[in-house]
Amino acid sequence: MSEIYFSNYRLEKDTHYFLYIGSIRNYGLNLYLKEALSKIYHRPFDFISVVQDVFAHYPYPNLMVVNPLVKDFSRTHGKSGSCRLITKDFMSCVSADPNVQQLVEQLMKRQQKLYIYMYQSVPEMTLNQWPGVVIIGPDSQISEKVNSKIFQYKSLEGHFPIPDYRVCAGLETLIKTTDPLWEKWADGIFVSEEYSAGGLKSIVARSADDILKRFGDEQQNYLISRYIPHKDDPTVLGVVANEKDIYIAGAADQFIENGTRFVGSAFPSIHKKMVMTQLEQYTRRAGQWLAREGFRGMFGCDYLVDSMGHIYFLEVNARKQGTATEFCCTLENTLPKNSAMPPELEYYAVFQEKFPEHTVEPHNNSKTIHWGTHNYKTPGIIHTGSTIFEHRSERDAFRRFTGNRTEQEILILDHIGPNFVVAEKSFLARIIALGKDRAGVLKGLGQGKKDVESTIM
Repeated sequence: MSEIYFSNYRLEKDTHYFLYIGSIRNYGLNLYLKEALSKIYHRPFDFISVVQDVFAHYPYPNLMVVNPLVKDFSRTHGKSGSCRLITKDFMSCVSADPNVQQLVEQLMKRQQKLYIYMYQSVPEMTLNQWPGVVIIGPDSQISEKVNSKIFQYKSLEGHFPIPDYRVCAGLETLIKTTDPLWEKWADGIFVSEEYSAGGLKSIVARSADDILKRFGDEQQNYLISRYIPHKDDPTVLGVVANEKDIYIAGAADQFIENGTRFVGSAFPSIHKKMVMTQLEQYTRRAGQWLAREGFRGMFGCDYLVDSMGHIYFLEVNARKQGTATEFCCTLENTLPKNSAMPPELEYYAVFQEKFPEHTVEPHNNSKTIHWGTHNYKTPGIIHTGSTIFEHRSERDAFRRFTGNRTEQEILILDHIGPNFVVAEKSFLARIIALGKDRAGVLKGLGQGKKDVESTIM
């Protein structure tokens, strides 16, 4: 049974298509891949996005929205609802959906080969088992392996500073292991499930009660580490093609709430050159490890910097980062014209295991672009009374700003819409602010948050 919520795609004559499958927040990345494929294959390329995001209105062309939860969620709450699936469940639904399969068949008859592009490669995406369907991205089994935080810490220990950690098999072992550590690790204990992203399955615990309130899976594997008090959480975006070819796209500072919850980033990083050089060196080492494991494609590394300036590795994200689109917009406006962007680099990394000749790494922020992002997540179930419908494109906003045509840009994108009941921890909207300095960016994000909050009843 199909779970199509919305569809508006139209196929143009003499155009080849790829499928983007993921969150609408990363829609902008596909514009860069579309242009790269058109250049590589000397023919028009476009894309169809298969997403789960439930909105009142969709400003994007060629969309198919698949969400099997929204009908029951809306029925339960008595009005139009918006809710989300976890990534693996979404990919399973998309792979099995008859309308998606029909679209794949239709495209295969037109072009004999169909590329799929995703935010993260997961084994639950099975459409690439069809003859002629190929993923532009890392192998899903390898991604699954290297995204394990436990595997990362065991493999990378000794390559760079890592907080003192333990591995716990099951909740009972977790409690027993942490019991003698509370006094020794007095600032708290970072507790995470083996697979966690964006802080959804991790906490900074100060007692056993904190752990028991948050975790209950007896069979889950947990990673615990000594929490190190800090203010700065830099993240670095890269692309790996082989052990020698590791591309560093840039570093940003993450906004982290409640110790673990990622809500956005700001660029450029506030850290001095010495710290930035070390972050780049550590990220190249992580990229080399990924390459040895067979990983090819985009990845990110998260770190913390303590009050003394010491850097500690936190995790590798063997997938695209949440700010990959903003990095593309920055690189496009600072690198020489026609330089390869990260989606194009990922294509070459996956299929040729090397980067193209027009690859240029950034070495400075020559146009003084400052930007920040905030993913506005609902703290509980909320009801929307109004909406913010943004017609401007993020890419165009960066172009206007770097062309010195504006002093500041504030965009509020992908607002769910009016008269909706929205599930807890959903993305209500995404805010992007561009300015001449960090203070201006923070001011813009603050105004954007107020505007979003004004739409909540």
